[in-house]
Amino acid sequence: MPSATEPPKPIPVQWILDTRSWYPEATQTKQLAIHASRALSLLNETERAGVLKYFHVRDAKMALASSLLKHYAVSKLAPVPWRSSTITRDARTKPIYRDPVTGTQPVSFNVTHQAGLVALVAVAHYQPPPSTQSTTPSPFTSPSPPPSLSSGTATPSPPPPDVLPASVETGIDLVCTSERRARDHQILDTEGWSAFVDMHADVFAPGEAYYLKYQILSSIPSLFPRDAGLSLEQINDGKLRAFYALWALREAYVKLTGEALLAEWLKELEFVRFRPPLPVPLSSDEQGDQVIKKIDVKFRGRQVDDVNMCLKSLGEDYMICTAVRTPARKEDGLGWDLGRYEVLRLEDLLDWAEGH
Repeated sequence: MPSATEPPKPIPVQWILDTRSWYPEATQTKQLAIHASRALSLLNETERAGVLKYFHVRDAKMALASSLLKHYAVSKLAPVPWRSSTITRDARTKPIYRDPVTGTQPVSFNVTHQAGLVALVAVAHYQPPPSTQSTTPSPFTSPSPPPSLSSGTATPSPPPPDVLPASVETGIDLVCTSERRARDHQILDTEGWSAFVDMHADVFAPGEAYYLKYQILSSIPSLFPRDAGLSLEQINDGKLRAFYALWALREAYVKLTGEALLAEWLKELEFVRFRPPLPVPLSSDEQGDQVIKKIDVKFRGRQVDDVNMCLKSLGEDYMICTAVRTPARKEDGLGWDLGRYEVLRLEDLLDWAEGH
């Protein structure tokens, strides 16, 4: 039985805020200064300006939710007072919280937003045994991948002296298949599916682009049931769902590394014969085929076996992908159960902030 002084067992925390119904009185971003004054007062001056800079109020609300979620995760999980939950950025501009005394990152987190939803994954107080080392070389233990996995000559760039590397790496991405549906269908009607894929081929591996263009119909029959009498529009919806699933997979993985979608090694990262989860009601059970945890990832032709990933449906239109990695001992991160997200209430976050 754990002792009273034993630290809590680290587990992933996965939260969502739905901003679509927030502050209906605010039809312009500047009106949030009045209607969202309570929430804005909990942010520092720079963060408030970052929220109010957006032209569209929907974007400003997501920026507000993103800031609140990050502070809430640090304040609740570190734990520290809300006003001490200062969010900074590491050398790769990834948002972090650094303990001002120890230089460590007691909470590793990542945030995503799309079409009104904002989601966060966080892991707190993970401490691997100091003597353990990762058993599998990974290109993502340093700010930039080494030039060759087999050369053995690459040396990770050291972090700044006052910032220790995160013991857990996290990445998350949220996509919405309906947000740009009209535009996407217009492109498909005029340019065709292959041209649509080629428009984004610079951020896909060649094998992924080929799979999308020529194999997706036969490889994922559940998206295109032959006895359903599907129209061309429905077939295109299925193809687009596969496209956005791949986008979420890649974005979550790249965000885990701290790199951006412009990383020079993007085409060397491949998700092999991936499949999207089918649409499900938002309130449905988290079990079953629509929570995909067996994901085949290769980097420069070699299997990636140290990243835990989960791709799942959130209602009819959204898909979300979560990725975690524990560089010092891969088995820890691989053993964590990803999948279920808790939908939080704005009022609960505000109450927490004001009380802590």
